[in-house]
Amino acid sequence: MAVHVTVWDDRDRVGERRASTASTVPMAPAATAAPALFIHNIFTWGSDSTYGFAGQRPLADSRRLLLMDRRGYGDSPDTARSDFDVDAEDVVKVLDDAASAVRLGGAHLVGHGNGAVAALIAAARRPDLVRSLALIQPSAFTAAAHHPVVADLLDRVRDGAPGIPDSVTPDQYLRASTEALGMAMPEPTPRRLRAVATSMRERPIWEAEIPLEAIRGAALPVLVICGTWERAPAAYREHVGLPLMAVAESLTDSLGGRLLRVPGYYPHTQEPAAVNAVLREFWG
Repeated sequence: MAVHVTVWDDRDRVGERRASTASTVPMAPAATAAPALFIHNIFTWGSDSTYGFAGQRPLADSRRLLLMDRRGYGDSPDTARSDFDVDAEDVVKVLDDAASAVRLGGAHLVGHGNGAVAALIAAARRPDLVRSLALIQPSAFTAAAHHPVVADLLDRVRDGAPGIPDSVTPDQYLRASTEALGMAMPEPTPRRLRAVATSMRERPIWEAEIPLEAIRGAALPVLVICGTWERAPAAYREHVGLPLMAVAESLTDSLGGRLLRVPGYYPHTQEPAAVNAVLREFWG
């Protein structure tokens, strides 16, 4: 396989605990639960505790969790340029392998940020492999280009935003993307800096064409999760938070989904219990 996938499955451990307590409460057959595939955002990897999905590990007590490292991130191989279309093909391949392994007719798909864009494209290409689609602050800006806040963002990045100079190092870019905006900078480990270097070379997300009609036609259950951003640094909220909230609202409406608003600006890491609870309910 072209990408690395971390697998979390704690059902055996949970079963042992239940057996040891001799519970008489009837339990759902967890062994038949469809797996869930998670696709991460920039600066991170699947199992990362800072920006990734480490906070979703408790969900492995009832189903197998698959955490895909996009190319250039985590334990996946390097890439000259990260690309959401290539990521979507990798997602389809992992979904196909998962479906073949468990014969359950697909997996639940969860994407964050740029990873949510890859998830959307993958779901449109192979809806037969997707049970449901959960989008955490999706960076699907072109799907909400009609919204004034998003339109302003797209105008800025398309017409006036310079590229990242070659002289800027991943360490400098990470610092400018965190401390300069009033947020804590994660430890610049080699693994983190590799992820940042890949993020610096990603294909611009505003080039993504979001296949909304195909997803609507597939009638997939859709959940959109978005922060409320009231605790975010002012500059970060204005330039990033407001457009992301507008995208979340727009996608919820256009896909006939459900919108969950969570305090903060990194829902699955800052409020993992709330996000995990709604994912459990959503998956059924």
